[in-house]
Amino acid sequence: MTSDATTAPSSALPIRFVLMRPRNPENLGAAARAMRNFGFSDWAIVDPRTLDFSTARRVAVHAEDLLDRPRLTSSLDEAIEDCAFVVGTSSRQVRGKRRLTPEEWASQVVRLGNSTRVALVFGDEKSGLSNTEIDRCHALSCIPTLPEQPSVNLAQALLLYAYEARRAALAQEKARQAPVPPPMLATDDTLQRIAGLWRQAMLESGFLTPSSGERTAVRDVMSPLLRARLSKREGRLFEAVLRVLIKAMG
Repeated sequence: MTSDATTAPSSALPIRFVLMRPRNPENLGAAARAMRNFGFSDWAIVDPRTLDFSTARRVAVHAEDLLDRPRLTSSLDEAIEDCAFVVGTSSRQVRGKRRLTPEEWASQVVRLGNSTRVALVFGDEKSGLSNTEIDRCHALSCIPTLPEQPSVNLAQALLLYAYEARRAALAQEKARQAPVPPPMLATDDTLQRIAGLWRQAMLESGFLTPSSGERTAVRDVMSPLLRARLSKREGRLFEAVLRVLIKAMG
């Protein structure tokens, strides 16, 4: 099946597709083909349960080269450490997590521009994302499928999000928008340091004790910061202020 190959800057969008524990080599090949269809090449495969790339190559039509150089990592942290906006694909409702449709996700990615690296995280084919992995994501997104058949094949889901990203890029190009370049966002690594400093400050101030649900408290404090998508400068400021406060307390 062929399609309109209209030129658009989708390949300039710094989107990293992160696949957690993929089990099916055909899914890897089909995912690579979907990425190539829409001009993307940045992906990370975390803790793969299959390394049968020869089978995957048979499905990755005209995208075999993506299987020659996948980014293999052992953890989600490693895959997203340089990403400033991390979205997990899950149908779960989680307090404090924004929920985006694929179209809303793509619109936000385009608005962020080509200076902000975005990660879109897919769970494994059997059980999806774990609670810990969902907690690491800044927001969640899911495809609005029918309740009778909610599950979508991994490669098909990736293709749909890649399509939405290209469609949003085409719409922006057609409108010939010239927005003010958005600020650089704080990376996930910076946000994790801020979360650690919040925890330390709350413990040392006596607001929390080690047995008083500190993980939930830190998550609730960080939720508005994740929703706000701090700029790089704001992230540095939060980190500096918290360090000074901790030093003053102790």
